[in-house]
Amino acid sequence: MELRAKVPGGPIQEKWDRHRFDLKLVNPANKRKHHVVVVGSGLAGASAAATLAELGYKVSCFCFQDSPRRAHSIAAQGGINAAKNYQNDGDSIWRLFYDTVKGGDFRAREANVYRLAQISVDIIDQCTAQGVPFAREYGGLLANRSFGGTQVSRTFYARGQTGQQLLLGAYQALARQVGLGQVTMYPRAEMLDVVVIEGKARGIVVRDLVTGAISAHVADAVVLATGGYSNVFFLSTNAKGCNVTATWRAHKRGALFANPCFTQIHPTCIPPSGHHQSKLTLMSESLRNDGRIWVPQQAGDRRPPTQIPEDERDFFLERLYPSFGNLVPRDVASRRAKEMVDSGHGVGPLANGVYLDFREAVERLGRAGIVERYENLFAMYERITGEDAFATPMRIYPAPHYTMGGLWVDYNLMTTVEGLYAIGEANFSDHGANRLGASALMQGLADGYFVLPYTIGDYLARGKLAPVGVNHTAFRDVEAQVAARVAKLLAVNGTRTVDEFHRDLGTLLWDRCGMSRTADGLSGAIERVRALRERFWREVRVVGSGEDFNQSLEKAGRVADFLEFAELMCEDALHREESCGCHFREEHQTPDGEARRDDSRFAYVAAWEYTGAGTPPALHKERLEFEYVHLAQRSYK
Repeated sequence: MELRAKVPGGPIQEKWDRHRFDLKLVNPANKRKHHVVVVGSGLAGASAAATLAELGYKVSCFCFQDSPRRAHSIAAQGGINAAKNYQNDGDSIWRLFYDTVKGGDFRAREANVYRLAQISVDIIDQCTAQGVPFAREYGGLLANRSFGGTQVSRTFYARGQTGQQLLLGAYQALARQVGLGQVTMYPRAEMLDVVVIEGKARGIVVRDLVTGAISAHVADAVVLATGGYSNVFFLSTNAKGCNVTATWRAHKRGALFANPCFTQIHPTCIPPSGHHQSKLTLMSESLRNDGRIWVPQQAGDRRPPTQIPEDERDFFLERLYPSFGNLVPRDVASRRAKEMVDSGHGVGPLANGVYLDFREAVERLGRAGIVERYENLFAMYERITGEDAFATPMRIYPAPHYTMGGLWVDYNLMTTVEGLYAIGEANFSDHGANRLGASALMQGLADGYFVLPYTIGDYLARGKLAPVGVNHTAFRDVEAQVAARVAKLLAVNGTRTVDEFHRDLGTLLWDRCGMSRTADGLSGAIERVRALRERFWREVRVVGSGEDFNQSLEKAGRVADFLEFAELMCEDALHREESCGCHFREEHQTPDGEARRDDSRFAYVAAWEYTGAGTPPALHKERLEFEYVHLAQRSYK
């Protein structure tokens, strides 16, 4: 299989504009003849479905939630990046491009990153026109704040609810098209497989989560906007329903999976409080604008924070990275926090956190100024911990949050299966080995509003698709396979719950394939994942039936996919014998503990091909060329 990224020629500043002109168009009358399936209704999915419908395509949009408004995009807090340079502080499209390539530790495709930076300015205009209530300065201009890995203020925000407000903007555009009959919504429907006919994606098979009915849906193109897979760790900041099932099933139908070991650990989350927890809560990165991170200088110091004098506090990020301070990228901040806790400097009842202190910010801005910026975040923290962050510092610790890995896509966002697209967090394309804060919302909306509507038209205009229906042999076969898998899960009738297996898997991956990794640990993890998967199919207990609402069955299917995917994730981490961004191999670090890349051997995208059950995956490499941002050791000092 040859990987063809289809990056257009010419100067990087002109690639996207030139490419759009070269793409074939579908005339308005013909658009009405084409049917597109969009799986997922978060920012990427909702914006794509609404925009395609606005253009005239017939769209079917599927989500497993009861409403598109419950997509996990709603949980994004801090903001969305755009190179508007409203602060006149030296920002530009080029600087956003540079910061993103550098922040990703030189493991992203330059052309895609530049396009993202280029489109960012249009996203803000689009969302403002929709009525998204971005924060504003006193004079009425849109406000900005800073995020990690940058030295400018380019992040637009709506207090700590930016994802929610952006999703409501995309949802109202989607709802308008539903009302016009251009989009048909299928809530409470989970995609369980892709149907591929003669090498082209022609539809999907879904299970109705209320009735248990399995049905097929035909399309001329399929778009996966199904988010990331951080829940493979069990404890993460993701909603409990987030999973890898859609992208994993697409992978098994021929779509290559790229860089699966690139999983982002977010530095500002509320630490776990006990074994009973089923998820973790994010505290927005925006808090690092005004909060200072510290631990007691003396290991084992258990005094309350208010009793520890200033000169006995170690503001370790400010000490180690004076140029960026508390706004270093997420991978750097997370590793350093872990080092502090592991060396005995952890704080809190379980000594498993570090402090995020707002005392100086309150003195500078006043309590009202902090409330204006972060009111809902402070309230959420107090509801969860019972602690007032105005009176005592917040306790934070890193947690799985976002996944830079995903289905491999070309410049047009098409996977290695013709007619199958992956957008937003479901693809790998823009963030390399570490995503900068406030760039996830940017990518999801760029893909959905501005990139996919152009590139999908080129595919539909060039191809002559034979008419097929749900009675086609391929659809009947895939439906039967999905039904058989459901029956197999119900037939095990073991003694252990799905959550027990999921927790065991998550603990194993966090220890062996989390913030730091070693060859021995990863090799052992692969063997243990295989053993755990075998036990799952012998011992899992799924109660109820497949013909009605059955959350135990839902979770079992997702965990079964996690148990397969986890092995590929560890294989990818084991093969990449370097450290880059989030992927920190302890054997490959600089003397001062920073990631040491090996550009001569690993400056490529690792795209894995499924070769069948029980056989090793095949590795394909897309070489990464850095013509505009030259390879260099990242430095935030």
